[in-house]
Amino acid sequence: MLRKQMYIKPAILYALLVLVGAVLVLPLAWALLASLQPLDEAFRYPPSWKLTSPRWRNYVEAAGTLPLARFMLNSLLIATVSVAGAVLTSAMAGYAFACLPWRGKRVWFVILLGSMMIPGQVLLIPHFVLYETLGWLGTYKPLIVPAWLGGGAFNVLLFQQFFKRVPSELAEAAAVDGATAWQTFTRVMLPAAKPVVITAAVLSFIFHWKDFFRPLIYLSDFHTFPISLGLRMYQTATGSWVNLLMAVSLLALLPLAIVFLLCQGYLMRGLAAPLRSRH
Repeated sequence: MLRKQMYIKPAILYALLVLVGAVLVLPLAWALLASLQPLDEAFRYPPSWKLTSPRWRNYVEAAGTLPLARFMLNSLLIATVSVAGAVLTSAMAGYAFACLPWRGKRVWFVILLGSMMIPGQVLLIPHFVLYETLGWLGTYKPLIVPAWLGGGAFNVLLFQQFFKRVPSELAEAAAVDGATAWQTFTRVMLPAAKPVVITAAVLSFIFHWKDFFRPLIYLSDFHTFPISLGLRMYQTATGSWVNLLMAVSLLALLPLAIVFLLCQGYLMRGLAAPLRSRH
């Protein structure tokens, strides 16, 4: 009886997980199906889940309606440059908070945590006025430069929690060998934080790739639009062509899916690393 109960509970849990997973995947499955259907079948209600002859040319037509490749390259440029800055500066800040002695460290760390509770909309007008004064409107600077100035409070917290749990003997051994604080950071601490580095990079990439509000405010020339604004243009231009809209939406989602599939192992370890006990 006891053994039977041991098998029943995991079976129920797995059944619930499969059910939740199916519910979450269902809209994506419909989008994929609609992207390969003729327009009349895509509008059918209730939806038809039969695909007799896939229309792969929907993707070609969708990519030719607006400059999809240009939008994707713009997003790739913004995301990669921002990710580099976010990872580097958040790792430096996390290392400073975790390992370096300096006056007011606790106060500034509390301020850092408090900044996570400030809605972005509150800072919208001050940021806009600042970037207008600097002459940055219409450029990528408002989208990239902030990532090089700390990398985000959450990323700093991830690195700070990880570095706090790295054995202090590593830094002490590096200091005995004559390493400076910068050398200790780049040659000892940063390589040890590989899972957190990849986690911060993936989270930053996802944030900048799907960012819609900031490009909408700061960019005006559609040739500079990222894919997030490009999708809005597709919705306006091909709003009644659901199959083409679903095709371009899936193409925009593809880089995120690839990044997540390649890095999901590191992502799980990176999120769990700060929670592990110090050895």
